[in-house]
Amino acid sequence: MTSPQWSLVQYRVDDSGKIAVGAYTDATVVQGPPGTEGLTLMEVLGRWESLAPLFRDWTPAASDAVAGARLAPPLTYPGKVLCAGANYWDHIAEMGCERPDELGDPFFFLKPPTTTVTGPGDPVPLPAYPGARVDWEAELAVVISRGGRDLAPEQAMDHVAGYLAANDISARDRIKSAKPVAEPFTFDWVSHKGQDGFCPLGPGLVPAWQIPDPQNLKIQLSINGVLKQDSSTAQMMVKIPEVIAAASRITRLEPGDVILTGTPAGCGVPRGEFLAAGDDIVIEIERIGRLENTVVTP
Repeated sequence: MTSPQWSLVQYRVDDSGKIAVGAYTDATVVQGPPGTEGLTLMEVLGRWESLAPLFRDWTPAASDAVAGARLAPPLTYPGKVLCAGANYWDHIAEMGCERPDELGDPFFFLKPPTTTVTGPGDPVPLPAYPGARVDWEAELAVVISRGGRDLAPEQAMDHVAGYLAANDISARDRIKSAKPVAEPFTFDWVSHKGQDGFCPLGPGLVPAWQIPDPQNLKIQLSINGVLKQDSSTAQMMVKIPEVIAAASRITRLEPGDVILTGTPAGCGVPRGEFLAAGDDIVIEIERIGRLENTVVTP
């Protein structure tokens, strides 16, 4: 699968807790482009309009490889992680839903950024309670560069810094409360989607200019080497500009916000398959990169 030319990452060296911005190319961390020295990637995104022109003319050099670098979560931490639900034709089909006659806005839910967002190689913790049914969802994530509210779809892509791979980990057993106060209050999206470690992102932010058509990217997920999801972002029901515009009608978008754009067919729940301790999850998105995480007991 085609890899990105390079992506912006955060990394640590050895056991240091200090995070630095670098570039990831050919599975190697190199020193970041000009203007990123001493900044986090969130701070870089806050200066995106002035820094992006410098990045366009920059090429990473193998001689600038950082010895002992370990990838960290690419964003620490976005202000918002907005997730568009049920946004792939093949996914709604596998869930037994009929194709709608016409499309409205996507529906969104939120993940708590500082506790769900993790990075490449970080563990995916199973919930501590018995009988958890934890599922996988490979997704293309959009990262916002410039804030805005009530954006038109024609404006939306001007507010995109780039793209990440994401895994919308989901506790399917917690989508509904076991003891709701009343029937209208049955759904529990926080328990379903917002548990600790439920949003791996990475490996790095691929600038938007490297992705000429984000609606034509191969997206795959495998568990222990077995292919589970194998689709394309062409299967999105509501396309990326409309997803961004719809999100901006709900809340003001800010630099560094992350929007997950939905998952294709191949999730575990339709087949009664769920994650177990020791499972190795690999997401690969064409031109975006490879995100790998291992499931662990809490």
